[in-house]
Amino acid sequence: MDALHYDLDLAWDPETDILTGITTLAFRSTTDAGSFRLDLGEPLEVSAVVLDGVPADFDHVGKDLVVETPVTEDGRYTVQVAYAGTPAPVPAPTTRSDFSTTGWTVTQRHEVWTMQEPFGAYTWYAVNDQPSDKALYDFTIRVPAPWVGVANGTMTSKEQEGDQTVTHFRLEEPAASYLTTIGIGDYELHTQTTASGTPVNLWTLRRQSAALSDLRFAKDAIEWIERRLGPYPFSSAGILLTDSQSGMETQTLISLGYNDYITSKPVIVHEMVHQWYGDLVTPSDWRDVWMNEGMAMYLQLVYEARSKGRPADTAMSGELAFDQELRDAAGPPGAFDPAMFGSSNVYYCAALMWDELRKQVGDEEFWRLVRAWPQQHAYGNASREQLFDWLEGETGLELSAFFDAWLLGSKTPAVHTGDS
Repeated sequence: MDALHYDLDLAWDPETDILTGITTLAFRSTTDAGSFRLDLGEPLEVSAVVLDGVPADFDHVGKDLVVETPVTEDGRYTVQVAYAGTPAPVPAPTTRSDFSTTGWTVTQRHEVWTMQEPFGAYTWYAVNDQPSDKALYDFTIRVPAPWVGVANGTMTSKEQEGDQTVTHFRLEEPAASYLTTIGIGDYELHTQTTASGTPVNLWTLRRQSAALSDLRFAKDAIEWIERRLGPYPFSSAGILLTDSQSGMETQTLISLGYNDYITSKPVIVHEMVHQWYGDLVTPSDWRDVWMNEGMAMYLQLVYEARSKGRPADTAMSGELAFDQELRDAAGPPGAFDPAMFGSSNVYYCAALMWDELRKQVGDEEFWRLVRAWPQQHAYGNASREQLFDWLEGETGLELSAFFDAWLLGSKTPAVHTGDS
């Protein structure tokens, strides 16, 4: 299946914790088949499935929603799935302390937030929930006033219909399902504009207004990153502040938990870098999550060092001391323990790899490369093999042994000295 466009119509009742939704998905079939499958959380009860205007038989077992209608290769279809229930988050394949589940999360106040890397979108809508299938999105969210529903992209309308607030958001560039997000609560909107004209939307719950001064750094963060990675790649940017304990990349609207570390300047830089590395170009599969996290952590460390008037090499040398410990705990970044998704190895070990590449090719060439790479697969996906081939073609270097050592090696590779 090749998803093309999701139209999500969602209504949340905080008194009953019931989500009522309609997913309308336009897709292209990638093969001839007697049926096709979507992902949808088990707690959600499907009331109807309609394919191209005709009711379709279906089975919904676990998270597998199988539509029992034949499709043909390259055929274009529109399927509509109506469902309702109380969504439940699902266990995350991680040992991290800041999150243990992903997907639709209900707070004690019956507000909602979602973070879903590496999966979890299926807990609240019918989806082909894997990173290589990007699509366009429209969101319509209906919640009791004065609460507001917030999603990725540009808010095209906000209306009062009786006792409900109805918002509509549109993602104008294709996104992977794990990069979508929802926030529901008593949200306020504060806006900024970068020097290049990108609107920056800061969504905070009314009781979180004290964090607004920290979030206003988002504009400066984008401008700092643009000087290194090029123009901001999407039509809008922003931050959605939640009651999570973590922060997570979501396209155009980074989702941050409400605590001093997550709303700090270095973390905002980290999550904003993902708009280029992770969102503009997304790994084809999760074995290459280091492609996202390594560059985001590298620029976070560069920002931290330079904001303190120190060379970035100082920060890198400090992190190098822990590289072996991280490899021992969770494996090398390119072959990590699958039960330890998102561990520090894919962040720091991969950041050190990028810095070592900088030392080999020189500062000017390095920054040219990291600026140019996201444009090679803009708004699409890429694998490590595609990245390696491109870097070798651009530099004229044989880099197989270099990448094998850093990404697959069980031991910390030898490093060279250099300035940043």
